[in-house]
Amino acid sequence: MNDFEFQRYITIGQYLPTGSAIHRLDPRTRLVATGLLLMAITVTPSLVGIGLGLIALFLLTALARVPLSYAIKGILAPLPFILFLVALQILLGHGGEAQPWITFGPIRITATGLMDGAKILLRFPALILAITLFSACTTTTEAVRGLDRLLHPLARIGLPVQDFVLMVQVSLHFLPLLAREAERIVKSQASRGAEWGTGRGGVLRRVRQSLPILVPLFLVSLQRAENLALAMEARGYQGQAGRTSLITLHFDRRDVLALALVGVLSVAILIV
Repeated sequence: MNDFEFQRYITIGQYLPTGSAIHRLDPRTRLVATGLLLMAITVTPSLVGIGLGLIALFLLTALARVPLSYAIKGILAPLPFILFLVALQILLGHGGEAQPWITFGPIRITATGLMDGAKILLRFPALILAITLFSACTTTTEAVRGLDRLLHPLARIGLPVQDFVLMVQVSLHFLPLLAREAERIVKSQASRGAEWGTGRGGVLRRVRQSLPILVPLFLVSLQRAENLALAMEARGYQGQAGRTSLITLHFDRRDVLALALVGVLSVAILIV
């Protein structure tokens, strides 16, 4: 039955109220800190830098009192895709080296390919872990409120900040709903005799089994988006009609210290 449970692998958008020090930070601090870490891990060309970022994220996960098993669970779903990318990089990313380590027909495995594959193997889990940690420490309402306040100066030059923030909020709410719809579609197809589950074939079998659910899932998503748009229009939603917030955010010394530490960590990831 676990083969049909997609929601248990969705950690993005799931909030864990552990009451840690990270949970008590200003939402804007958590947004900016997560952005800095994501940018540093994405940009750094160093394998050591990526490893440093991954270690720091595990320490922050412990500080946030988020169970390690829960944090790793979010990496399991895209793991076959990550391993596929690693294999492609190792087999094809020789970087023009004249002396490969291993040659098997047209396949040339070089030190450059192995290094780039190791970077992918660490970089993608680190990015997923950073997003999972942010989701576990920040509710959707806090994230939207913090993003709205961060982008508020852009509204003065005519940019549709409210519409963009609303789009982000709807996207965050849609992730668990998509997993639920995928479960329903897979169970319906399996009850009609479609093959689903583990077996011989590994990753290729999983990819082949996933293709038939893409079209109905896409159609269901469009239908849900259309219903949401009609409901908002019927209720007279106006994104740029001078909307205000009931809750005022407070930025104090803890936030300054947290941003300073994350800034130093991001620089260290880039230059190590």
